[in-house]
Amino acid sequence: MRKQIAASNWKMNLNLQKADELLQTVLTTVPKLKAHQQVIIAVPFPFLQMAKEKIATNSNFEIAAQNCHHKKSGAFTGEISTEMLQSICVNYCIVGHSERREYFLETNNQIAEKINLCLADQLAPIFCCGENLSVRDSENQNNFVKVQLSESLFHLSEDEIKKIIIAYEPIWAIGTGKTATANQVQQMHAHIRTVIAEKYGEVVANEISILYGGSVNAANAKEIFNCQDVDGGLVGGASLKAVDFVEIISGLK
Repeated sequence: MRKQIAASNWKMNLNLQKADELLQTVLTTVPKLKAHQQVIIAVPFPFLQMAKEKIATNSNFEIAAQNCHHKKSGAFTGEISTEMLQSICVNYCIVGHSERREYFLETNNQIAEKINLCLADQLAPIFCCGENLSVRDSENQNNFVKVQLSESLFHLSEDEIKKIIIAYEPIWAIGTGKTATANQVQQMHAHIRTVIAEKYGEVVANEISILYGGSVNAANAKEIFNCQDVDGGLVGGASLKAVDFVEIISGLK
């Protein structure tokens, strides 16, 4: 069975004390997880060490970085390398988030470089893909996402691609007042799995966890997670409230 994952992205929020309190509350109130269920929490860089120590005794929890640089090292002031993350035993890293693409103009080729560095340093990438409203309105979303997948991931070997977690972000349904229906979510997740199967075969495609990253909350998580090709969610704002995030985790199948 594929890993069922509730991943959270705290983005640029909280201070150290509030982050510690939030993580402590989640850890003490979350229901007992099954072997195939996992929680991954992507915290701001200054909180990584605290968070790693906090979850050390809980085998169902992992900590992720929210980003990494696309070069191994060098004169890149303020950036974080995959080697730095590996050295403090961080095992996961979000790559290609829609905000990085929009605000920092990250390209599919740069994201491919990040993927390579993550894998070289034993970090599992959480690869984000998804379309904006204009692409959705033009009904070109399937091809758009296929290009993101092919340009950033399809240079990988079969063994390497199986280490990737994919998160589909419908940018048009995040903070816009529009919502994706469960049917729309399932259609895109099935499409992503089909595109991977065309390249690597159905066996490989069926091993990869694909998460939904479009405004998952306590009210809609269970319905979305019950979709056949949805293996959990990448949660933003709702993960900053312990009671909401625990409810989302409880929706894993």
